[in-house]
Amino acid sequence: MNNKLLLEGLSDAIGFLGGALLGYWAGRLLGLDIFATGYSNASIGGILLVGIGGGLGLQLARRWRAAQAPKNKD
Repeated sequence: MNNKLLLEGLSDAIGFLGGALLGYWAGRLLGLDIFATGYSNASIGGILLVGIGGGLGLQLARRWRAAQAPKNKD
């Protein structure tokens, strides 16, 4: 039970962080800086990409975990 919860937590964290970093770097490549002073359209767009990337990374981690789970044959 503890190993399952640890795997779930670690995979969620890695997926979210990896996706958020990919979103951040995609924003940087497009010229969107989330750390710019004020809330310009560029900074809001960068923040949006980081959030979307984190969410997609989390979903990918959960799908990976579901694919690794043994199939129940009832």
